[in-house]
Amino acid sequence: MTAAQELVLVGGGHTHALVLEGWARDRLPGVALTLVTPEPTAPYTGMLPGFIAGHYPRDTLEIDLAHLCERAGARLLRARVTGLDRAARRLHLSDGTALPYDIAALDVGITSDLPQLPGYTEHAVSAKPLGNYARRWEAWRAHVAAGAVSPRIAVIGGGVAGVELALAMAHRLRDLGAEITVIEAQRMLPNIGARARKRLLAHLDHARVRCLEQAEVTEISPDGVSLQDGTQIAASLVLGAAGSRPQDWLRDTGLHLTDGFVTVGPTLQAVQDAAIFAVGDCAHMAHAPRPKAGVYAVRQAPVLQANLRAALTGGPMRRYTPQRDYLKLISLGDRRALADKWALPLEGRWLWWLKDRIDARFMAQFRA
Repeated sequence: MTAAQELVLVGGGHTHALVLEGWARDRLPGVALTLVTPEPTAPYTGMLPGFIAGHYPRDTLEIDLAHLCERAGARLLRARVTGLDRAARRLHLSDGTALPYDIAALDVGITSDLPQLPGYTEHAVSAKPLGNYARRWEAWRAHVAAGAVSPRIAVIGGGVAGVELALAMAHRLRDLGAEITVIEAQRMLPNIGARARKRLLAHLDHARVRCLEQAEVTEISPDGVSLQDGTQIAASLVLGAAGSRPQDWLRDTGLHLTDGFVTVGPTLQAVQDAAIFAVGDCAHMAHAPRPKAGVYAVRQAPVLQANLRAALTGGPMRRYTPQRDYLKLISLGDRRALADKWALPLEGRWLWWLKDRIDARFMAQFRA
């Protein structure tokens, strides 16, 4: 009897969730599929601001990976990958064991932590991974409601993610006299159109969110944030949303990395190793570099699924060519959203409705 080929999906990102959903509908005989991820669920990034603002309950964010694995006939291994032995084709796990693979795909996302900042690990929480932030937010709100801490928040990072979450938190805390400060080391909202930027800054002002540009954070303490010029920002919750950082263990894999992210070609295979695929935020598409965005992860899914099958059966590979621009729907805290594409901003409740429909349709496919 021929041994089954081992296909291992590392990480429960959106691309892998969609691959599992597709595998459930069309399994490949002779292949043993394993998903390695620390948690049995994964939060959907698109709905996080709505949850923070109070528009969605916590469970609506969660993609049930355990259920997807059951449907797909896959093994769910709750562990973290800490290393990769490409010569032996083994993944090293956090419990000290090793997992063999014939083909492996990485969808391990990114982190927005700032470990180089003194006090960050002890006194701050990162926006990514999302699950930890969601838990900390609920616990912090309970402390505020009990009068144990003051409703003061510092957000490190003035990009779209930091601004969107600041507006969501301001909306949720609107009756509590919350003080929210967004701290940006350079210029606020550098990566969106000028007109959309102007509107978002106006929304921050209307929500009484304070913005500090060209401000360098030097330390996090239990009382808040210290800036290089000596300014002290009082905060009982410090949120890190400044850019993205690759997972540390990727450095020792021997794979070609671009700024720490796995370099892949148009077939989504690592440029140095055809047995390794990488997708989502942990990958750098050398053939078509793009910013980190969930829309690319979602659209990589059918190509990844086809190419995993091709790698296992010897069939032809598909190319992934990402779009150059995409519709950015940015939550404004209340049930309104702003759209930015081709430097033409629009906003209103109808855009929130559109975003809500898109998110609901995305999540519905995992609940069959």
